[in-house]
Amino acid sequence: MKIMKAVFPVAGMGTRFLPATKASPKEMLPLVDKPLIQYVVEEAVESGITEIIMVTGRNKNAIEDHFDRSVELELLLESKNDSTRLEMIRKISDMCDFSYIRQKEPKGLGHAIARARNLVDDQPFAVLLGDDIIHSVNKPVIGQLGQIADKMESTVLAVERVPEDKVSSYGIIESEQVEQRLSRVKSMVEKPSVDQAPSNLAIIGRYILTPEIFDYIDKTEPDANGEIQLTSALNMMLADSKIYGYEFEGKRYDAGDKLGFLKATVECALRNPELGPSFRNYLSGIKL
Repeated sequence: MKIMKAVFPVAGMGTRFLPATKASPKEMLPLVDKPLIQYVVEEAVESGITEIIMVTGRNKNAIEDHFDRSVELELLLESKNDSTRLEMIRKISDMCDFSYIRQKEPKGLGHAIARARNLVDDQPFAVLLGDDIIHSVNKPVIGQLGQIADKMESTVLAVERVPEDKVSSYGIIESEQVEQRLSRVKSMVEKPSVDQAPSNLAIIGRYILTPEIFDYIDKTEPDANGEIQLTSALNMMLADSKIYGYEFEGKRYDAGDKLGFLKATVECALRNPELGPSFRNYLSGIKL
């Protein structure tokens, strides 16, 4: 199950970051010196993925422009003999192949993934959500999931234990442990209340899916909000296939949340070799 393609659902409106996202994509918010979406693309590329399929919506052209070449900027940097920045921006468009398809209506994650069906072309594929920025010391998280999917020959979901007061914000799995960090999923509940949650193992925005998922998405009825939930399709798939949850190695930041975004900004700045030492000194001098 070598994973070569990844789907990035990036059609959301980013309402939690209004007014900053009124005219600009949430995915393009800068995390120190790179937009959020670039961190996630780099994770995919470092895991061996060579083709990225962006499922976009209206007002998302900035994402396409970011991963395209900017001839005028390259000529300007060449004229200034700024080889360092020139190499940096060229690497952005050369990382992998990019394809784009529109999700014309906000009909949920399942619907967004289904829009990529023809581009996936009947292969196992990865799904990465841009709200989750994950720092891994060794192997990127989607690469960790790829290894498990290859070993188990099944769909694999990234999962993480969350505090009880947060379970209502996630899809939660009921599972039985297979080995360290790995569980077989028995059922899933989308955003349950604390008393209805089967565990505190939450599904995080990284998936390895087999192409059979598209047939189950087609059979999934919209929820009360008119959205087709991926969790519902996966629950249906459980009747015929094994699905595993893997507690990944790495630190996750919920960059779709303002506090999570600020935490990610501070810690990314501290890890930045150029900014880290001076920023650490600055923080130590702050008196609250």
